Amino acid sequence: MKVEKYDITATDSWSALKKLTRSISELRISELYAADNSRVEKYSLKCAGVYLDFSKNLVDENVRRALLDLLSESPFEEQREAMFRGYAINTTEQRPVLHTALRSDKQMLADDGLENLGTQIEAQKQHIKEVSDKIRSGNWRGSSGRQVTDVINLGIGGSDLGPRMVCEALKEFAHPSVRCHFVSNVDGELINSTLKKLDPETTLVIISSKTFTTQETLLNANTAAAWFREHLSLENPYATSHFIGVTASPENAIKLGVLEENLLEFWDWVGGRYSLWSTIGLSIAISLGYERFEKLLNGAREMDRHFRSSPADQNMPVIMALLGLWYTDFFDAESQAVIPYCQRMVEFPTYLQQLDMESNGKLVMHDGSAVNCKTGPIVWGQTGTNGQHSFFQLLHQGSHMVPVDFIGVLKDKMSSPDHHRVLLANMLAQSAALMQGKQAEESEPYRHYPGNRPSNVILMDELSPYTLGALIALYEHKVFVQGCLWNINSFDQWGVELGKVLADKLLSEESDKSDLDDSTRTLLVAVDATL
Repeated sequence: MKVEKYDITATDSWSALKKLTRSISELRISELYAADNSRVEKYSLKCAGVYLDFSKNLVDENVRRALLDLLSESPFEEQREAMFRGYAINTTEQRPVLHTALRSDKQMLADDGLENLGTQIEAQKQHIKEVSDKIRSGNWRGSSGRQVTDVINLGIGGSDLGPRMVCEALKEFAHPSVRCHFVSNVDGELINSTLKKLDPETTLVIISSKTFTTQETLLNANTAAAWFREHLSLENPYATSHFIGVTASPENAIKLGVLEENLLEFWDWVGGRYSLWSTIGLSIAISLGYERFEKLLNGAREMDRHFRSSPADQNMPVIMALLGLWYTDFFDAESQAVIPYCQRMVEFPTYLQQLDMESNGKLVMHDGSAVNCKTGPIVWGQTGTNGQHSFFQLLHQGSHMVPVDFIGVLKDKMSSPDHHRVLLANMLAQSAALMQGKQAEESEPYRHYPGNRPSNVILMDELSPYTLGALIALYEHKVFVQGCLWNINSFDQWGVELGKVLADKLLSEESDKSDLDDSTRTLLVAVDATL
């Protein structure tokens, strides 16, 4: 799909926002509440059990209108329709971007002319159900005839982060006797320590790899295969019921030895950071059950509907995207903190790091010209209340502007009322304190809190598959909107390639290393001398 030349910094709305930055910087957010007693109602939205209060932002009606004007001058609406209809909006790889189709329903797909794709997706979903049901029921047996009790997902990037995050967040619903483990890092300690605590007779390994050539994943797979070979005397462990492959390159999995009947497939247009909705989500279905995996998809689908049909000023992903851009490009905010006040969501900030920074950490626009503004922010975070006792000092009194997304859960059956009230009170207090600040006495300047620091508060009715699916889709679409505004390709990741190429060169005995810098050559000699 050809994208017309467009530069956000050359628009009238950009110029208007530049002027508004100077005047709004002199206001206090607290003054905006005083000027409008309906501000909270006007600056809040709800969809699919997810409530967003964005009233604690340095935004008045003039800024809000200018941000919406900025959106209207961008290719956003055209790109949104192109994505849902399956056009090749990933322009550098000439691929469609159809993670939304993975959770869509038949009627939605038919309306977009994607009936045939819907049939293929349904077939793979049925495969997920069959395999996960068989494992959960105890009917998937190892080579000695014993039922599987432990499943290891081997993957990296999106093949690990999404399933790991969902299984941790929703462990309330985990199968009582089938445990899921996740191994991603090539550091041998992780795979070795994981295998050490398991029984090979009752262990199943899922190799999750789009290409089945990923260095880290295959090295971990070979280590697992050697473990089965040693303990179970299996000549080719890959060709047994101890291994399942999930891939977009089945020929490579078969070449490795994985049985064709033990393969689940997906498509090359499924980007890693969006792959949990595909067969990569097999470990989710095993842990939670296929019905709950479907509910995860349903929550995301409802957010998709909202994103596609709601007007911009009532559109949750759009509003979050515009606010993020406002701080990144007009207030020089270099990072975005995400603080879930729920320990089970400890992996969510890490998941968002890939979703956001791999998507929008780009230097060039669609036409190859350099961007003229900052693009994706640095995303980081930790669960509350832990973060309050580490980096919150910087949020309150540091010299950086760091917008914060606070995420809370209203009803939590895994906690208790006294714990949960304290947890949520802390979250609300931190958001209020960042906004209000506190003037110090002249004799104690170190007690000064400048305040006026923006935050969103996101409340989920409960931490369920449905609401978590909606929350993930909310952030997916937020990132997409920002990519449209900056006119960058949010769906490739060429930045990760160079390091891989150089690593292969360092590992190859035949490669010429004379063109390496002195530092790298010296360090490589030191490494080789110890191995």
